[in-house]
This record gives sequence, C-alpha cells and structure tokens, in this order.
Amino acid sequence: MATLPGEDFASRVLDVVASIPAGTVMAYGDVAAAIGSRAPRAVGHVMAHYGADVAWWRVVRASGHPAVGHEQRALEYYRAESTPLAWARDGTYRVDLSSARWRP
Repeated sequence: MATLPGEDFASRVLDVVASIPAGTVMAYGDVAAAIGSRAPRAVGHVMAHYGADVAWWRVVRASGHPAVGHEQRALEYYRAESTPLAWARDGTYRVDLSSARWRP
C-alpha cells in the first residue's frame, strides 16, 4: 500500500526543486539522489501533491519528457527559459538532458 512521503521528505524535495536554475532540469531520480533517496516515484508523488508552488516543469522523466498531461504548459516555460529541447519528427519534444541536466 502506497503512503504519502513524510513532511520532511516533501520539504527536502521542494527545496531541491526550488534551487534548480532556469533553463535547466533534473529528472525525478536526480532529485531523489540529491536528498539521499532512491525513490523517484516518491518524488513524483510529492510533485503531484505539493509541486504547484515551485518550478514543477524543471523536473522531468528520465527520458526528458515533462509530466504527463502538462506537456503544453511546460513547453511555454521551456521556451521562456531557453531550455534546450529535442524535437521528434511527429512534433513531440523532450528536454535535451545532455545539455539541460543540472546537478546541485
């Protein structure tokens, strides 16, 4: 049975996300590693429930794709911040992690 991460875990996740510079991103696993965790899904859970007040678009899936259902809104932020993107022939995109990944 899944449980919500504790407040301390959530606040540490949100602190890391708040520190990601504009134009860069971290994968969920990167955020987990930054706080000494091996739980990227728990990071996703925190972001889904508490991430609205931080730069949520700067946390992406390991593939470089933004959160499901938020692709268009995230794209607006990526363009405004000049985040490096990679485009597919079908018009979909992902963040170019080789250029945009940030490590605190």
